[in-house]
Amino acid sequence: MSFVEHFGALPRDKLALEIYSTTAAEVERALQRPAGCLTALRALLSPAAAPYIEQMAQQSLALTRQRFGANVGLYLPLYLSNLCANECDYCGFSMSNKLKRKTLDDMELAAEMDIIKARGFDSILLVSGEHETKVGIDYFKSVLPQVKRRFSQVALEVQPLGEAEYAQLVALGLDAVMVYQETYRPSTYAQHHTRGKKRDFGFRLDTPDRAARAGVDKIGLGVLLGLDDWRLDALLMGHHLSYLEQRYWRSRYSISLPRLRPCTGGIAPKVVLSDLGLVQLICAFRLFNPQLDISLSTRETPALRDNLMPLGITQMSAGSSTQPGGYQHPDSQLDQFEISDERSVDEVAARLRQKGLNPVWKDWEQAWTAMSRD
Repeated sequence: MSFVEHFGALPRDKLALEIYSTTAAEVERALQRPAGCLTALRALLSPAAAPYIEQMAQQSLALTRQRFGANVGLYLPLYLSNLCANECDYCGFSMSNKLKRKTLDDMELAAEMDIIKARGFDSILLVSGEHETKVGIDYFKSVLPQVKRRFSQVALEVQPLGEAEYAQLVALGLDAVMVYQETYRPSTYAQHHTRGKKRDFGFRLDTPDRAARAGVDKIGLGVLLGLDDWRLDALLMGHHLSYLEQRYWRSRYSISLPRLRPCTGGIAPKVVLSDLGLVQLICAFRLFNPQLDISLSTRETPALRDNLMPLGITQMSAGSSTQPGGYQHPDSQLDQFEISDERSVDEVAARLRQKGLNPVWKDWEQAWTAMSRD
């Protein structure tokens, strides 16, 4: 059974009702033994958990320090292309948006890597719009070896690929795949994805299975918070995570919790997630899964990112550009979405140290992982 089949059997409407009928007593029970318990995750995501957020934050901080120490990994996205064959109404790369399209050639890629490497990064996320004919597997097979020669940790956030294609990229050094479902509500998904291959909800939902079978070391899940009820989307992502960890235990997992941000032709959030709600969400997942990597992007404001740093976050981007060629030419108008935290890498690293945290420039588990396979 793939997760697509598992997902089809989930009583999603019943889960939504249970979230909003959760009692304070259920939250208190959840706080006693939350790890690995989907019932506890449901309670910790519920409105009834709001009075317990301070307790959740304290437990989350303790668990994060116990599992990860004071380390926070820093990574940078490198946008390869903004070509896209999909129509997604929340994304600046959507095919109907009138913006200049660009795909990096080898010289431009090298120039971007020079800048990123000079800033100290050794962990990089390759990102592109979804255009499988012009920016597909052949392009990725050409780019990946160039990037892997210069960076220890290379992740990919592009269109969903086939199992055999992921296996080819793993052989070339791919370490991680990030694929975000955007929303786990099929009707909402259909509303926001109106053209292109991304319309296929099931194919996207099955992507982590394919990546795990291909031997990808780390797989990232995520929802775009604001497309639908964030509590239910988060709970369904928890079900997805639990399924993957039980079935593909050799892979590691991460989640990203981006809130809907302004972009060209973009939409307003259907359900607004407050800052306090984001704290609840991060802490709920940390208590549910103490070993989970939780990533925080530059979509959030500097002040909020500073406050969230100790509460369960293990990975952060810093000094990001969301456009192809954006590190070499930062003034071009090719962005996927607006960035809120525009501080330099050095400023973010300094703030981490002020918080008693240790900026880590690559995946600190990589050496251990390689040794364990020898």
